[in-house]
Amino acid sequence: MRRRTFLKAMSALIGLYPINTLAKSKDEEERALSLYNTHTGEPLDIVYFKGGYIGDSLKRLNEFLRCPYTNEVKEISVEVIDLLFRIKTRIGGNPLIEIISGYRSPLYNEYLRSIGRGVSRNSLHTKGLAIDFIIKGVGIGKLYSIARSFEMGGVGRYPDFVHIDVGPVRHW
Repeated sequence: MRRRTFLKAMSALIGLYPINTLAKSKDEEERALSLYNTHTGEPLDIVYFKGGYIGDSLKRLNEFLRCPYTNEVKEISVEVIDLLFRIKTRIGGNPLIEIISGYRSPLYNEYLRSIGRGVSRNSLHTKGLAIDFIIKGVGIGKLYSIARSFEMGGVGRYPDFVHIDVGPVRHW
């Protein structure tokens, strides 16, 4: 292919590409969450990304999402936090997200298993890869559908909450 033909073809392709996809969206500039931990009663309004991840904010998120049984803190995957942010964005506004479960220590996970709570022995909560949550005023079915629409990780629908994780794509 001649250089001139190649340049014409590239110009045509660029012309077809929507210009708004070339500019950074507001979401890429800043990601914020408004959270409430149902176990500890703690609220957290946080910007965790502003042109890049903010280390201190991620540390605060890890502490906020700590195991409520042992107070153990584990690094939470930014992918699962970003998935939660994407769900919030799809809903619109800045709704309060109530966290049912973030990190779960192996000790707490085994305790929940022993009392018949139906948690997985190898729960992704114990690896910092999962979050259970609700948003008051948004039905569980709607949250579940929105989470599934991203086709990213696992999504579980329970009577009182939705589970998201960044493991293999699956749903229940």
